[in-house]
Amino acid sequence: MNEKRKVIALGFFDGVHLGHQALLRKTAERALERDLEPAVFTFDRSPREFVTGVRVPLLTTTEEKRRVVRELFSIREVIAAPFDGKMMTLPWVDFLLMLAQELRAGWLVAGHDFRFGHQNAGTPALLVKKAASLGMGCDVIPAVTLEGATVSSTHIRALLERGEPEEAARFLGRPFSISGPVRHGKGLGSRIGTPTLNLVPPPEQLTPAYGVYASRVTVDGRRYAAVTNVGVRPTVDVAGGVTVESHLLEEDAQLYGRLCRVEFLSRLRPETKFADLEALRSQIARDTEAARAWHRRYTVS
Repeated sequence: MNEKRKVIALGFFDGVHLGHQALLRKTAERALERDLEPAVFTFDRSPREFVTGVRVPLLTTTEEKRRVVRELFSIREVIAAPFDGKMMTLPWVDFLLMLAQELRAGWLVAGHDFRFGHQNAGTPALLVKKAASLGMGCDVIPAVTLEGATVSSTHIRALLERGEPEEAARFLGRPFSISGPVRHGKGLGSRIGTPTLNLVPPPEQLTPAYGVYASRVTVDGRRYAAVTNVGVRPTVDVAGGVTVESHLLEEDAQLYGRLCRVEFLSRLRPETKFADLEALRSQIARDTEAARAWHRRYTVS
């Protein structure tokens, strides 16, 4: 039986934001109208980071990209190719031949700023022309803007690093989140009356500005209203790394070892070092009440 050819979306898709979603929507539409299989071709790391050696913190890990793409567009195949020296020096024509011959592309969809191949020599115009010569169709999606600002991963990173999750969510089309297994912490939260779920972000993952957030925790499809602290816990942990600690507002569920997703809804305050544990305990009580008030005020779907 011959395998169907594919409509392949091209890009890094960090964040799977509103701009990426326009591209993925077109991919799903083309697949349906031409009876092809929709797919996504991306990389396992930021090409810019590999080329420059400068760390680019990611809005979404590869697994999170897969989850969002499948959840929003029912595109099951997400190909995360290794971006290495071989990929970096691959001529742009050979990149397209690989898509056509090895991945059975029948149609390509890319963004207006998509560059590919050695030294970024491949451009959208070359993509359209060469795709046609190889018997493939091609769509180039124009920039998506929101109130005059171009939707981009760079802009969203800047918003989160400034502690503006609500604005970032508008560009993402959903709240920013971090996923990972719930780990055992040092038990301090339980000792002071606010047990937490501790999540250590992957090293490549962007964390928002340190501070306390009204948040939502999802485990096995169940959602919990929460308050989350992001930071290095300066009051109690002199040499600690970055942690994401969430306190469930309405119940104390035993979730150790389970995979959870923490969505950041609103920043309540920046991270602060307190004089002692009693001062910390008092502030945590105020943070918890502020988070409850936020959840009461806003409808969180």
